[in-house]
Amino acid sequence: MAKQISDLKLGILGGGQLGRMLIQEAINYNLATLVLDPDADAPCKNIANYFECGSITDFDTVYKFGKKADVITIEIEKVNIEALEQLEKDGKMVFPQARVIRLIQDKGVQKQFFKENDIPTAPFQLVNTKEDLLNSNFPFPYMLKQRKDGYDGKGVMRINAVADLDKAFDSPCLVEELVDFEKEIAVIVSRNSKGEVKTFPMVEMEFNAEANLVEFLISPSTYPESVQERAEVIAKNIAAALNVTGLLAVEMFITKNGDILVNELAPRPHNSGHHTIEGNYVSQFEQHLRSIFNLPLGDTRAINNAVMINLLGEKGHDGVAVYQGLEKIMAIDGVYVHLYGKKYTKPFRKMGHITIVDQNREGAIEKANLIKNTLKVIS
Repeated sequence: MAKQISDLKLGILGGGQLGRMLIQEAINYNLATLVLDPDADAPCKNIANYFECGSITDFDTVYKFGKKADVITIEIEKVNIEALEQLEKDGKMVFPQARVIRLIQDKGVQKQFFKENDIPTAPFQLVNTKEDLLNSNFPFPYMLKQRKDGYDGKGVMRINAVADLDKAFDSPCLVEELVDFEKEIAVIVSRNSKGEVKTFPMVEMEFNAEANLVEFLISPSTYPESVQERAEVIAKNIAAALNVTGLLAVEMFITKNGDILVNELAPRPHNSGHHTIEGNYVSQFEQHLRSIFNLPLGDTRAINNAVMINLLGEKGHDGVAVYQGLEKIMAIDGVYVHLYGKKYTKPFRKMGHITIVDQNREGAIEKANLIKNTLKVIS
């Protein structure tokens, strides 16, 4: 008799909020979870069946940890790929596959993949040093992105003119044309080993310019069906070209002239899918589990209008977190609070998220603005 999901052990590299929410779904399937994270107080620490404090970038640590699990997944891309490749050779199931993580770890390789597979994306150029930038004929202004290790707005800067090159990164980078976009959107696509594929409805994102992080996420989108279908087809084409198993978040721009350009990929649950816990029939976290355990994929349809707000640490506050205004916002109908178990706050640190579900889209946005002005993470 084949093993059931509840007979298997899931190893998760990274013990942050994404791992925490994945474990919260895994509990519903009696699934044993093992977590490796360098932070002794990681958000997953107290809810995983087994927690190990250790480096997720060290070969031996990742390899030994992986041997304890049946299926291995990630909640962050910055992991030791060589260890995952060896675990795959040893017969362990690693999803997303090590080759997919390797490709996505490097934004330059990712962009070349888009070009080779006719995926629409902004014009770009690869450079290795600041000297290369000085010799580049790429037109100003442009975006400069470090090829590796950038996340949550880090490792990205706008270069407006030659004078800005003094502060440019002196490392392998991606130079990208500045996209005059109307809206940033995202589509999360799921794919299991049988090749079954489903997309979550397209969402729209509003950014906090100072933190360079998503501030609001609105689901479902009000763009015409034809635009949403184009975005979903692009996401499905990428998942097929990668032959990925698991979730793939595809971040895109809609330009002022109606084109859709792919920005970046994340092969895991993603900030652009947090609203699905209450807003859709299946959450992104449950869908990731269904995908990597090769189970039938769930119903991705939106149940209602949902707005998600990232709860970020306030500027000027660094210390033990205090959630000011929490009781006030809990008195509002349709409000769902998700705190990430992080003891300490600092400016712009992701401390939680709030989802507002409402039959009326404008009503949900109104509540979101009220919550944004009421709930503060201070120290």
